[in-house]
Amino acid sequence: MLGFFRSFLKSRIGVVVALLFLGLIALAFASADVTGSGFGGIAGGDRAAKVGSSRLGTAELAKALTNAFEQERQRQPGLTMKQFLDAGGMDTIITGLTDRLAMAEWGKRHGMVASNRLVDSEIVKIQAFQGVDGKFSQTTYEQLLAQRGLTDKEVRKDLGQGLLARQLLLPAAFGAQMADESVQRYAALLTEKRVGTIATIPSLAFAPASPPDANTLTAFYNANKGRYMQPERRTIRYLVVDEASLKTVPAPTEAEVANRYKLNTAVYAPSEQRSVTQVIVPTEAAAKALATEVGNSGSLESAARAKGLVPSKLENQTREALGNQTAKAVADAAFAAAQGTLAAPAKSGLGWHVVKVDAVKRNVGKTLDQARPELVAALTLEKRRAALSDLAAQAEQEIDSGTGLADIAKTLNLTFATTQPLAADGSIYGKQGEKVGEEVAPLVQAAFAMEREGEAQLAEITPGEKFAIFDVGQLTAATPAPLDQIKGTVTRDWAVDQGSAKAKAAADKILAALNKGTPMAEALKLAGVALPAAQPIDMPRAALGQMQGQVPAPLALLFAMAKGSNKRLEGPDKQGWYLVSLKDIVIGDVKRGDQVFAQAARSFAADAGDELAQQLRAAIRKDVGVERNEAGIKAVRDQLTGTNAQ
Repeated sequence: MLGFFRSFLKSRIGVVVALLFLGLIALAFASADVTGSGFGGIAGGDRAAKVGSSRLGTAELAKALTNAFEQERQRQPGLTMKQFLDAGGMDTIITGLTDRLAMAEWGKRHGMVASNRLVDSEIVKIQAFQGVDGKFSQTTYEQLLAQRGLTDKEVRKDLGQGLLARQLLLPAAFGAQMADESVQRYAALLTEKRVGTIATIPSLAFAPASPPDANTLTAFYNANKGRYMQPERRTIRYLVVDEASLKTVPAPTEAEVANRYKLNTAVYAPSEQRSVTQVIVPTEAAAKALATEVGNSGSLESAARAKGLVPSKLENQTREALGNQTAKAVADAAFAAAQGTLAAPAKSGLGWHVVKVDAVKRNVGKTLDQARPELVAALTLEKRRAALSDLAAQAEQEIDSGTGLADIAKTLNLTFATTQPLAADGSIYGKQGEKVGEEVAPLVQAAFAMEREGEAQLAEITPGEKFAIFDVGQLTAATPAPLDQIKGTVTRDWAVDQGSAKAKAAADKILAALNKGTPMAEALKLAGVALPAAQPIDMPRAALGQMQGQVPAPLALLFAMAKGSNKRLEGPDKQGWYLVSLKDIVIGDVKRGDQVFAQAARSFAADAGDELAQQLRAAIRKDVGVERNEAGIKAVRDQLTGTNAQ
């Protein structure tokens, strides 16, 4: 949950960039389909926090939370607003927004501003505001702001706050270093080796010998139904429409083929391109002298360089293109000369041109009959694409009119299909490792956002080539699996639960013996039951990095303990306990010329800069003063989660 925000804020640049990213505008345009929320008049007041003389409104907070939630839900389709807020979404967004306000206020006090021109330069960089030509579009800007429920004033204010945060925090973090002595000491820790032992005390080792009776098992199941929840699943009814779905599309007529040929006369007419080398000199006399010399030596380039002149090459030029780059007289002369010869010197606005024709490429062109196959193919494709577009428009009309999928399929003379029950991640429910087909995968997220069955929607799969019409065929809410289907699992969980307390008592007894110096093998015998043999560990810290973040909890504990200590660690889901004993720590020997020292120095420098930025951020927050209005924050939470505020 919230993996994106957590990893982002912990990154090397997280402290600085988070304040830019967590702005209202950044969140709004990072999410795919977000509209404004009307939060005027929320119970608890319209203020979520007071920052110096500024305020964070409940409407602004609600909008930022909604946008952030929509973005995170693209990564986790089954995410609910309550889960998002419970996982820290509320505090993350409030902290980001209030810190930006504090930065803006503190900067204003000390004469720092983000000018209108600087804000303008940021706006034109936002890709969402660019038109089809890749340049800023005022129309697109205004349309997107209206769709997101934002105003130009909000955008400018928000971007200005982000720019001030950048001005304050980036210099604070820039160029930070850690002393070589400290780097060397910490780098030695990175290369250390640890020697110890890990023992497992499983709860099942202490479980009752006899299975539970029916009443006991039912009572345990009823008390722990949350453990056995089956996820919400849905079937998707769909039909995919592409060019293959088109029954009859009229072939291009002879008149259409002839007209297209006429429109592309320049493409099919005979043409000639020439590659030339040219040298420009100031006078006609100089041009003639150079031409005479080339006539003797045969190399325009060598003759030019001998005089300190720089020849240039122009590749594959038409007469018109060459004339546009030089002058009509130069182009005419070049196209009058034979390949491998010099053209007559000609004048342009830059001087006199001595031109050698290096290569001639002639295209004989195509007659209408010769071009007909490709013209027919292009026109046929256009007609099929147009027919497909018309079909999509017809389907959209039917959907807007409330027509169901079955009737739309009948109208379009197509057949729809139905998927197997799917989970929100696109996996087929009850079939381990199986996923929905690639054709349907793009529809899953939208299908799980629908509120009820039978509401048809249209989605483009491949722009201009393929679209789908779909709805939710059957919606099955998340419910506990029936006991008779999972009896074996529940029985095992009951046994684990029964043995958990005894396993803990045994772990405590063994730990006490270890702390008195009893060897691990002897201490394990005190449990009174057969336990798995302890696992010896002799491992360098570098091996943890190779586990790609999947470090087992007892191993992580081993590398966090003091030498000669023993620790107890609870396993997941009452499965048992771990006993971790650390015998020795062998510190690595790192020299300042070692590669690991250089890597550590870079890493610690980034950490030091991050810490300085954090310190400045906290100091500014304290200096300006931030007061949260818990009543207003609770009101926003209640509104977003649909809870009636009391």
